[in-house]
Amino acid sequence: MGDPETAHREEMPASEQKSVKCSIRKKKSLRARYAYGVIFLLTNIIAWLFRDYGEKILPMLPYSKACGAEEEECYHTMGVLRVSLGCFIFFFLMFLSTCYTKKLNEVRNAWHSGWWAMKLVMLLISFVIPFFIPTDYVQIYGELARVGAGVFLILQLISVIEFITWWNNYWMSDDPKKSSCSFGLFMSTIFFIASVGGIVVMYVLYASKTSCTLNIFFITWTAILLIVMMVISLHSKVNRGLLSSGIMASYIVFLCWTAIRSEPASEKCSPQKQETGHGGWGTIVGFVIALCAIVMATFSTGIDSQTFQFRKDEVQLQEDDIPYSYGFFHLVFSLGAMYFAMLFISWNLGSLTRKWCIDVGWASTWVKIVNEWFAATIYLWKLIFPVLKQPKVMNHEEFMEEVDKV
Repeated sequence: MGDPETAHREEMPASEQKSVKCSIRKKKSLRARYAYGVIFLLTNIIAWLFRDYGEKILPMLPYSKACGAEEEECYHTMGVLRVSLGCFIFFFLMFLSTCYTKKLNEVRNAWHSGWWAMKLVMLLISFVIPFFIPTDYVQIYGELARVGAGVFLILQLISVIEFITWWNNYWMSDDPKKSSCSFGLFMSTIFFIASVGGIVVMYVLYASKTSCTLNIFFITWTAILLIVMMVISLHSKVNRGLLSSGIMASYIVFLCWTAIRSEPASEKCSPQKQETGHGGWGTIVGFVIALCAIVMATFSTGIDSQTFQFRKDEVQLQEDDIPYSYGFFHLVFSLGAMYFAMLFISWNLGSLTRKWCIDVGWASTWVKIVNEWFAATIYLWKLIFPVLKQPKVMNHEEFMEEVDKV
């Protein structure tokens, strides 16, 4: 006996059969995203194990000359970079094999959404190869990873700002009859209260002493950016409302807080100065949250390919079009592999990171602060640019003055 579902499908008209096949392929494609997200999460966990517990793991693995006589070149910083390189190789190969995929009936769509046994073999090979690469070449990858991680941060910032803009347009519609405007005003108030509250709390916790000049500078400059964004958003020529600037203010306050939290534990104004050794439950919970945040940031940026299209024309999607850009998705994950490597080693190729810690050190602090300033700059430019590119409209008197000058 045949499959009833298959028999029923064969009885359908050709157009309906095509529609059903496209629907099935699209669902497989959407589910595949989560499989790649799980792979990325497991890679992060493996990198952490090699960093913190590599001395115990490596004796159980086959010996490799690239690891050195005592295998110390395959754990701590070098272990993280090797695992990151393996993850990068896998997702970059997926990028090369899926970029420019357009239709669901292409072979590359089937490769992206299926063939998991073959991809598992490719993944294992990608992870094994870096452990046979000499340390000098892994160091070169570490330098390149800094650049790749920076590119990832820029893509993430643009994605976040575009989401904030979309949310503002949705809740703060120009239609006065739309009831969502009241909710938008309420949310903008909440976000600004949270931002101001965050500034005050940071002053109390991290800048209570006059000797904490750097923290005072970071927090004060963040407060200035908050005020500037609010003023420009409310300017009559911009008139973008308070919701988007309120969300953005909360975001840069959060970036400032994470930057201060990344200061080394040895510093007198560091909030981590009381933590030693492995840390308590707070350290472990913070580590898990940070790990999940890395994966979520990579995943959300990877599926947001429309934000980075050069042409913003409204294009009607066809039924057999892929639901998201596979090439961009895998490219973001390959850059994400570089990004998590930098977080695990605190952007410093020559230092050791404490166990159960992510992104702690002066390099990490300055990366986050620069990231905050860059985010505010991009957002302010998005507010000002539409005003600058508008043609100047002269009234009759101005027009007559121009004519008299001629």
